Amino acid sequence: MPIALGDRIPSLTLQRMTPEGVRPISTDEFFAGRRIALFAVPGAFTPTCSDAHLPGFLVRADELRARGVDAIACTAVNDAHVLDAWSRATSSGATITMLADGSGDLARALDLVLDGRTFGMGLRSRRYAMVVDDGVVTYLGVEDGREVGVSSADAVLAALA
Repeated sequence: MPIALGDRIPSLTLQRMTPEGVRPISTDEFFAGRRIALFAVPGAFTPTCSDAHLPGFLVRADELRARGVDAIACTAVNDAHVLDAWSRATSSGATITMLADGSGDLARALDLVLDGRTFGMGLRSRRYAMVVDDGVVTYLGVEDGREVGVSSADAVLAALA
């Protein structure tokens, strides 16, 4: 059963790029004591993710922070090197923390796996956004298709209003 409002983020380890290289980060540590706007994309550098999903969070970052968001994070079933390259290509590194779910552990634990094998993408994460308050999901918008609606920065802002 997919994660739902009121559920805790599963305890597991993701990867992120730091000045010292790729480093593990536990979800327990990352989400503890903060309000995080987390969005997931099926893949870095893919058209909808690069042209519509990520840019909305860049443009709306100040508004999200004004509504109590401590940090904005993006996750994808890509490795930390790919997410770092995407972050640099989109100039989002100062605004969005990239959390690599290279093996799809988070996508599976949330039961939000996208089967992209017919597109040559393998198993990925579904497109979604959530607000996580001290590890607990308080908003969740999961897309049914390629659109960026309930997972958009605007939808997250509306939920925080």
